[in-house]
Amino acid sequence: MKRLLLGLGLLWAVLASAQEREYLWPSTSVMPDYQEHQIAAMLNKAKAPDFVPAENRVAFLEWYDAPEHPNGGCMILISGGSYKNCCDIKPVAQWRKTFTELGFQCVNLVYRTPRPNGIPIYQTAWEDGQRAVRMVRSEAAKRGFNPEKIGTVSMSAGSHLALMLATSSLTQAYAPIDKLDELPCHVNWAVVHAPAYVTTDGETGTRATRDGYGTDVSISQCFRFDSNTCPMVLLHGGLDPYTPNGSTLVYRQLRRMGVPAEVHLYPDKGHAVLGLDRAVEFMRQMGFIGPVEPEEALMDRYASDDARASYSKEPLWPEGKTPDFRESQCEPYLEWHFPKELKTKAIQIIYSGGGYTRNDPDGFEVAPARRYLNEKGMTVVTMKYRTPRPEGLSKHTTAWQDLQRAVRIVRSKATEYGLDPDRIGIMGGSAGGHLTLMGATSARHQSYLPIDDLDKLPCNVQWGVAIYPAYALTDGADGHNTGGGNADEAVLVPEFSFDLDTAPLLMVHGDADVYASMASVKIWEKQRAMGVQSEVHTLAKRPHCFQKKASPGTGSYTYLDRIWEFLTAKGFNE
Repeated sequence: MKRLLLGLGLLWAVLASAQEREYLWPSTSVMPDYQEHQIAAMLNKAKAPDFVPAENRVAFLEWYDAPEHPNGGCMILISGGSYKNCCDIKPVAQWRKTFTELGFQCVNLVYRTPRPNGIPIYQTAWEDGQRAVRMVRSEAAKRGFNPEKIGTVSMSAGSHLALMLATSSLTQAYAPIDKLDELPCHVNWAVVHAPAYVTTDGETGTRATRDGYGTDVSISQCFRFDSNTCPMVLLHGGLDPYTPNGSTLVYRQLRRMGVPAEVHLYPDKGHAVLGLDRAVEFMRQMGFIGPVEPEEALMDRYASDDARASYSKEPLWPEGKTPDFRESQCEPYLEWHFPKELKTKAIQIIYSGGGYTRNDPDGFEVAPARRYLNEKGMTVVTMKYRTPRPEGLSKHTTAWQDLQRAVRIVRSKATEYGLDPDRIGIMGGSAGGHLTLMGATSARHQSYLPIDDLDKLPCNVQWGVAIYPAYALTDGADGHNTGGGNADEAVLVPEFSFDLDTAPLLMVHGDADVYASMASVKIWEKQRAMGVQSEVHTLAKRPHCFQKKASPGTGSYTYLDRIWEFLTAKGFNE
């Protein structure tokens, strides 16, 4: 009896599992562009000894268990595999776990592979994808989610397919076969990991032959970017041979269209699933997971100096030796903030923005970051640089002089304090972000004549952190970016030398910032072309000073963690 019940239980499990598989097409006879060599199976199943190709020709959806606490949304999971197979078994499992726990109904799309003959490599997958979205939308009422709350999460070729679904739903991939095809096939958002074949130098299914660079390299024309194009988050490694320039080009086009989006670019990473936590933060900020929580003030969250052991202050210049001295400007100085428990010999210099008209070393752009880093065991030096803008000189000239002098002072005293003179970083926001770009890209260029032996020391740094840098593009060289920084004519301002000491950068920028996030993206593109691996995080719907007040669980709330992760990944805080 016990054995009989066990057998019935196993039979029920098999039947239940079978009920969860939903075929996209009634038969191979109506399946568009049917080709005998194609199958629909995840790679682990296709490699099994008992796999029968003839029984696995039709693409299907695999519905997973409903979430315990549904939020009214559905996530379509799309594996990559070069359009040769569906190989992302582990990512699909991770996506299923993550998004089910967040309250989404999850469903796996298993499309036809390998690549079809005689038609574009994506064609049959795109047909399956459009049919799948329609089927998912048709199941919304039955399965308890909103038919206008459907997203995708994907990898590699699967991300190419997701981009097709996200940008081109008004283009018919196949001729309708039944009433299901009367339903719309757009998705409402997309989480896009490492999309392949996006640029024209790789659109036929190869790695990007010119790494996504070239005056004749652009986004593949297969992406229509129609009026149904949805918000998305793009996540890409800086060393991916399926070029991350594909992601930056897609991001730029979304900005041109006014579609909220994020791009997250990771240094020294290849072709991989990266930044799922950032994707969740994007979805939370956009309200796809649920209502956005009330914002909290950053200064309230980091109000204590308890992690600081000691403090000292000193002037930047000897009396009477300040270059380009102006009576109208404030007195510049440095402040050392030593942690109670020193855990790294690295040093972070931090200063604020203020349009080069003012700056505040105790404000929200500086104090929370120094307190955060002191808690991590890092020494922080804050700087008050000369403002307002110097008469008769470029807006940043005296601030740049102060920064170069500050780096030299810090380098000269590092060993005395048990720190590393060759592990110094700089950080600033807004105009301070512009100043960081000056310090990180132009250290070999002299901003003042030497005044003493200290000026014999180099003023290069090992890294920079530029938070919403202003004035970095020619369409906003002294104010808001008039064209959003999105035009090809909006190029980097000429004061950035990009000399041989150019340091890697972490840049965090609001997508809705009037000082355009394309500044950070174009800096990243330039550095990548030089062989310098930097990091970028843009934040959907967020303005200038995105961090001053932010909602828990969003990228604006956790942005300080990006600094520590960047330093850790680069080995600067060891």
